[in-house]
Amino acid sequence: MLDIYKLDDEVLRTDTKDVDKFDSALKILVDAMFETLTEADGVGLAAPQVGVSKKLFIVDLSASGGDKYVFINPEILETSIEEGFYEEGCLSIPGFYRKVKRPLRVKVQAQDLNGKYFNIEADGLLARVIQHENDHLHKTLFIDHLEEEEKEKVIKAYRKKTSKKRKK
Repeated sequence: MLDIYKLDDEVLRTDTKDVDKFDSALKILVDAMFETLTEADGVGLAAPQVGVSKKLFIVDLSASGGDKYVFINPEILETSIEEGFYEEGCLSIPGFYRKVKRPLRVKVQAQDLNGKYFNIEADGLLARVIQHENDHLHKTLFIDHLEEEEKEKVIKAYRKKTSKKRKK
């Protein structure tokens, strides 16, 4: 299990670097990320969320009948014009959910664990999770898509909630 970094941790707002070594250490990191994601009951996890400033994220939709994915050095090539709202949450801001507007479909190019390039076109939940996790690689959290006033409300409520926990 890896620690999941939270809202005020600097690593979530730090530039990420390309993954350039496709070795056993990378596989160990990805396996640990999947274990952490399962334990946290999430559907996606980006490397910055576990303190690693690399361009890497995973998606696990197996609980809803989908697949598991590893995206290394991903690049969103296309997004649909059509957009929709969907309630999102984040393991780095636990307990807070808001409706976020995003494109309904995406086309992504990434590398797998062996460094081999692949393209994937996604819609529905997979498209949303890809966009959410890819945002983490660019110092963006889902709350950054909200109106400024709503974003500040979430941040304030999160800090209030976590300061109470620290005092106990």
